[in-house]
Amino acid sequence: MVNDELFRRRWLVISLTFAVVVVFILRLFFLQLISSDYKQRAENNAYYVLSTIPSRGVIFDRNGQLLVANRPIFDLMIVNHEAKGKLDTTLLSEILRIPREELVAKLGAVRDRSINRGYTPYTPQVLLSQLEPQDVGRFEEQLYKFPGFSVRSRTIRQYHYHGAAHLLGYLSEASPNDLKRDSTIMRGDFVGRSGVERTYEEVLRGTKGEEIFYRDARGRIQGRLDGGAHDRAPVSGKDLTLSIDAGLQALGERMMKGKRGAIVAIEPETGEILAMVTAPNYDPVLLSGKSKGENHRALEETFGKPLLNRAIQGNYPPGSTFKAAQGAIFLAEGAITPQTAFACYHGYPRLGNRPKCHGHPSPIALVGALTTSCNAYFCWGMHYLLDDRRFYPSAQVALEHWKQRIVSLGYGYRLGVDLPGEKRGYIPNSQVYDKAYKGNWNSSTIISISIGQGEILATPLQIANLAAIIANRGTYVRPHVVHSIRNAPLDTAYTNRQQTGIAASDWEYIVQGMAGAVTGGTCRAANFAPGEIEVCGKTGTAENPHGKDHSAFIGFAPRNAPRIAVSVYVENGGFGAHFGVPMGRVMMEYYLRGGQLSPAGEAVASQMEQRSITYLTDI
Repeated sequence: MVNDELFRRRWLVISLTFAVVVVFILRLFFLQLISSDYKQRAENNAYYVLSTIPSRGVIFDRNGQLLVANRPIFDLMIVNHEAKGKLDTTLLSEILRIPREELVAKLGAVRDRSINRGYTPYTPQVLLSQLEPQDVGRFEEQLYKFPGFSVRSRTIRQYHYHGAAHLLGYLSEASPNDLKRDSTIMRGDFVGRSGVERTYEEVLRGTKGEEIFYRDARGRIQGRLDGGAHDRAPVSGKDLTLSIDAGLQALGERMMKGKRGAIVAIEPETGEILAMVTAPNYDPVLLSGKSKGENHRALEETFGKPLLNRAIQGNYPPGSTFKAAQGAIFLAEGAITPQTAFACYHGYPRLGNRPKCHGHPSPIALVGALTTSCNAYFCWGMHYLLDDRRFYPSAQVALEHWKQRIVSLGYGYRLGVDLPGEKRGYIPNSQVYDKAYKGNWNSSTIISISIGQGEILATPLQIANLAAIIANRGTYVRPHVVHSIRNAPLDTAYTNRQQTGIAASDWEYIVQGMAGAVTGGTCRAANFAPGEIEVCGKTGTAENPHGKDHSAFIGFAPRNAPRIAVSVYVENGGFGAHFGVPMGRVMMEYYLRGGQLSPAGEAVASQMEQRSITYLTDI
């Protein structure tokens, strides 16, 4: 019996040994014949791959004017093994004119493998980037004192246009998060941080080249692999042609001096953004070069928040510009007809003539209500849509249908412009009011939303997009700032046409009302070419609980086959006719006249440029 027990144990040991051997053989088979991990590690030990940086794609405006190019800059490289124990950091900091503490910190970062992936002391590493030619000149005079150091040439941005900073964007050195997110980015690389530089980073960046060297057992470079036969040249980034008209952009920036707000101009047929002005603005040169960090901090602390792109990040009440959208929705929902007339007694009668309204004929129908910007008319329209049970069983259901219509016009959600940081604005739903009023509300409770006030918020881009929708009689192409990419197609998101679900015949009444506003209503100052170019417009005076009202305007021209749609929004500018209308008029005239202004148009532009607004808060 003892022998049987020993026999069983012997076979157990033999079986376990056999199993271990089989597993070991299978593992070797996998590592040597299937997996490439060890092969890759061996190659990494044997070879050193030096990346060569491609030129970044340049940027043009729609007319071929060069906006952003490249200029040479230099990186200081170090091979730590050769510099070890021989580096005079005090002298080097004096030559490069940087604090010694900063230089020592940079040396530590180079050797930190958690920051600098693939670090080895035997290969060149980026110590300092963006050295100017004069810095390099001083260093190279004493290069013999710094064994292990070398200089690598590359390019950084050079701005030929000194505006549109929010649109163009800027570059900065790749962060640790960038390095983890994208394996093609290495320490010392520069990546887009905002504007088209960020959105089209991969397009503009290009593809790095490679120079492959072989190393000895200690990692020291011995020469090029096969005489450079395996090297690969860098591929330059693709050039971008923007939809922006640089002259129109400059004109808008000129008129917005001393003010806060935004101007957005769109080509209705294509959705291409012709101008995107945000104020206050800054020169993009400030965020290039070695002073970028210091300048960025200064801009963050500047009164008026110049880093904020108000065109896509400013949330504003659209005011009376919203009435054009409301009129189309009321028609589509059947709450009114074009002939429906409502009474206005200097205000909305059902609420004791609140909200107030200015003097005009009464009763008034839709076209006249748009021409005169009657508040009461659109309050009546909201009343019938929400409160008349012939349409919907409850105010809650009616408001949800209304919201779906508003969203189809580009409000309440991001439009998806090809720029980072776009805000969505705000369109309330029935749950918001159910919570606020415990389910007991009707149109009178929320009447301010009928005229673009109350909880309604929109970006200037969304407001401009409404103007483009009206110009197109009910369709739009998603707004975008890139016209074309060299040797690459544009994303179909910026070529497909969006439908609003409201008939073109309904929009014609909105167009008629906006044309009347220019010829004999609240936008008469926009009529820059009577009998030649028919302009359509709508003013907006948006109430502001924090101070003076905001001045707004939307317009497009010509009335038939429109070529430009524009929105203007000036914070604390007062009535729409004070700033919005004259600025919108000048933008349309300049573009439609091929980059020229009449003497009258130039006088208006100069007047707008010279008028500033005093702001008491930093909001």
